[in-house]
Amino acid sequence: MSKLDQAKRCYARLMAAESKSDDPRLERVFERVPREAFLPAGPWKIMVDYRYFETPTDDPVYVYQNALIALDAAKGINNGEPYLHAAWIGAVAPRSGERICHIGAGTGYYTAILAMLAAPGGSVEAFEIDHALAAAARRNLAPYEGVTVTRGDGTSIELPAADLIYVNAAVLAPPRSWLQALRPNGRLIFPWQPSNSVGLAILITRTEKGLDAKPLMAVWFIPCVGGASTQDALVKAPGWPAAWSVRSLWLTSERIPDETSVATYEHVWFSSSSP
Repeated sequence: MSKLDQAKRCYARLMAAESKSDDPRLERVFERVPREAFLPAGPWKIMVDYRYFETPTDDPVYVYQNALIALDAAKGINNGEPYLHAAWIGAVAPRSGERICHIGAGTGYYTAILAMLAAPGGSVEAFEIDHALAAAARRNLAPYEGVTVTRGDGTSIELPAADLIYVNAAVLAPPRSWLQALRPNGRLIFPWQPSNSVGLAILITRTEKGLDAKPLMAVWFIPCVGGASTQDALVKAPGWPAAWSVRSLWLTSERIPDETSVATYEHVWFSSSSP
């Protein structure tokens, strides 16, 4: 086994462990999808403590570690941290045959992983607002079945009915279109950033009783470009303790905010009470 193959196998084993999932496909998928194919040409810029350090050579063995790697260093856009995404993927548990929407797909690395987990019979519709990144994603994802890439603002485009919506850019609140697109038992995972000091990954699940909300971990993503990234509709913002207390999410058109409200917006609100 080559040094690169060894690095891939070790990386995949670590990702599967970090996912906390018993899905045996996760390790195989992280080993099979070549991370270097979704990055600019090496040597690569790896971020440590908010600074970039360049790898000594373009040997792809360097990319198989839990590290942010620059896609566009000038804009601060990176290929996301693998441990974080492994944990998210474990939490949302993509299944074969599911229809997935990936918002903020970048150059498509995690889109490819989602696509392999949705196979056979599933599909992934990826949305990326940056022209160059969207073009790169189309090229990179051409070998993967059931994947389409749309260049556009995922907060304003009407999404198709989905079993899973996977969001890789921070929003103040999820747009109504995301919630309305969720099928029964559908999951939405996104970085919730209701203020400059609060950032949480939130998992939303559509149940028979409503939209269950579960805070997963502290996170920090670049803001989602579009209407959901503005403070235009913010009525009430939470601090850290209140944000961690979230247990459900409601459309204001379906239920008026009450005393359990943790964060309120024009169209949606978060509650500390279960649905």
